[in-house]
Amino acid sequence: MRRRTFIQSTILAAAAPRIWPQTEPTWGGPVVDTHLHLRREADACFTHMQGCGVTHAVLLTPANNEDRAKQEMEKRPGRFARSVLADPAAPDAVRVFRGALSGGAVSMGELKYHLALDSPDMRRLYDVSAELQVPVMMHIQNFPHFEGELPYNTGYPQFDKILKAYPKTIFVGHADLFWAHISADVPTDRGYPTGPIKPGGLTDRWLADFPNLYADMSANSGNNALARDPEFSRDFIVRHRSKLIFGSDCSCTDGNGVGISQGNNPEAARLNGKCVARATLGLLKESTTPEIFRQVTWENANNLFKLHLQ
Repeated sequence: MRRRTFIQSTILAAAAPRIWPQTEPTWGGPVVDTHLHLRREADACFTHMQGCGVTHAVLLTPANNEDRAKQEMEKRPGRFARSVLADPAAPDAVRVFRGALSGGAVSMGELKYHLALDSPDMRRLYDVSAELQVPVMMHIQNFPHFEGELPYNTGYPQFDKILKAYPKTIFVGHADLFWAHISADVPTDRGYPTGPIKPGGLTDRWLADFPNLYADMSANSGNNALARDPEFSRDFIVRHRSKLIFGSDCSCTDGNGVGISQGNNPEAARLNGKCVARATLGLLKESTTPEIFRQVTWENANNLFKLHLQ
């Protein structure tokens, strides 16, 4: 090729928009990860998605990193949506959340702060969720992952009072204590219970009783809840098929388990060396039908977050 022709071809290729290949999805169809934390490095979120077979994601985005999330979205149109997260106790919290939501954020959270679920600070965000009809995702944990860690979103055993008081607020539960309460027997000496599940757990009951409560299946907590009693889980997934949403909350670098997947959490060593997204998708695939798998990994997120994905 002559030098001038080569240079012109290179310039045209650089100027052309990048078309991402639509390969056959790993999981038999598209998958939305509703719990992918925005990463510092450009392209890192997309690299994880490609590795584990996820096609779309909601980027959990701190309010002060909104511009970086928008850059990721603009780079790959149609692949990403974003949430907004900020400290509910901050004096300007409502203004910050409203601003991000009016600017295109599709959800609030994940909210992971040392507050009570029925605190005034949380309640004012429940009002915003009800008014704007966007989900609020909450990390509910009481057992420490490391020495000195304080609990997050306390008061879960009385959460039914909040669910009743805010019927128009869309709640998405997540994390250790939320998933421990899939069983009626909840130990106090660990965050991730093992062994058979005793029917009658609060989370199981409330998912059935309250239309405004949904469950985020991400992290070791969601994976552990599904894995500990496969027979119970199969019925649980069928019973709550319209209330479950897939998420990863995984920090491995490549979607195949490279890097730290459960950093600073020794109790979650069961998933060391694994991609949490890939592990949970595989577990879901084994536990239910293709129809329900698609509902949990694609349709529910589309509807709940109003993503309008095809």
